[in-house]
Amino acid sequence: MYSESVSSEWSALLALQRATHATLQVLATELADLGLTGSEINALANLADGRARTVSELGAAAGTRPTTLTSVLDRLERRGHITRGARPGDRRAVVVELTPSGRAAATTIRGALTGLEHRALGDLPPEAIAGLRTALRALTEASP
Repeated sequence: MYSESVSSEWSALLALQRATHATLQVLATELADLGLTGSEINALANLADGRARTVSELGAAAGTRPTTLTSVLDRLERRGHITRGARPGDRRAVVVELTPSGRAAATTIRGALTGLEHRALGDLPPEAIAGLRTALRALTEASP
């Protein structure tokens, strides 16, 4: 159980914010040739395993509300990176899938993410990585 003072809690959250900002800057530089926004990179990274997802599932994975995700998906669809269609058996559910160009972009994105993660966290012991994942999961679940 976390029992530090409020200032320490803020310190941890501010450190997370700095780390997020630094990570996004590195990824923006490494992936500049793709010409994608951070939100587009996030969506493609979450589709990189090739599994089709509904907009709601993708929104949950990407940490984005489905209504916000719609404009991101519109742009990715115009660029030819994704297709959207009805889920068989439930025409109300919109399913998002990668196209060949989307798979290529997603593979590049996943490579950049993996490389950055290895550079940044590669020297940490497995227990530290597990603790980081636990803390990040707790923060994610605390969000409304």
